[in-house]
Amino acid sequence: MSKVKAIITDLDRTLLRTDKSLSEYTVSVLKKCKEEGIKVMAATARPERSIAEYDATIGFDGVTVMNGAKVMVGDQVMTYGIPNKLAEEMLAKVCEHKEFLFSVETGEILYARDHIPEFEYTLHTAFPKLPEGETAYKILVSGEGAAEFVKENLAEGLHCTVANGYLVQIMSKDAKKKNGVRVMLDAVGIMPEEAVYFGDDFDDAESMQFCGLGVAVDNSIPEVKAVADVIVESNDADGVAKWIAGHLL
Repeated sequence: MSKVKAIITDLDRTLLRTDKSLSEYTVSVLKKCKEEGIKVMAATARPERSIAEYDATIGFDGVTVMNGAKVMVGDQVMTYGIPNKLAEEMLAKVCEHKEFLFSVETGEILYARDHIPEFEYTLHTAFPKLPEGETAYKILVSGEGAAEFVKENLAEGLHCTVANGYLVQIMSKDAKKKNGVRVMLDAVGIMPEEAVYFGDDFDDAESMQFCGLGVAVDNSIPEVKAVADVIVESNDADGVAKWIAGHLL
């Protein structure tokens, strides 16, 4: 591949350890990259508000959040929300299944109909109607049979991915990590073949194949390992940082 000018990495289960921490070693390696003129970017399913501490520590040169629903590079901000009509039509179908847990990510607030222990959220009892003035960037659905149901009922203009083996994420067809990666690289004048992408889950696979080199951590799902060019040590062993230090610095 060409000389590496950009590193793009997923966060959870890739750059971050399982306890959601960034090791001092990883931080030092990424800061060294920036000193050497290599752009360091993130592409994550998380909303912007939940990556603030990592961005403050590393100082990302570009960020794709909510699986590509929002892309930020310098002063440039691009958003790809679900049109309200499409969102409410999809939510109406989901609401018919009381056994499904679901929530709606608006970028600022996560709204949920029911109690979801692992999330920080605001209750909203008027679903399928969206909260007044809000845009849905992601609809999150979980429960037995949720993935099959969503795939069978997706309207044109929407797509979905499954994260962590159970959480179905419904987004605009334009909200994909690969699109965010393309936008970030275009904004800084770097070609895809000059970038390395690190990931672990389904929504990382396209980006790994889009960039010059796709690297999977050892804890990745088998489908991601199958498309990776390189497999490195796990997230808990600082696999991303070790590979960078050994090959780029």
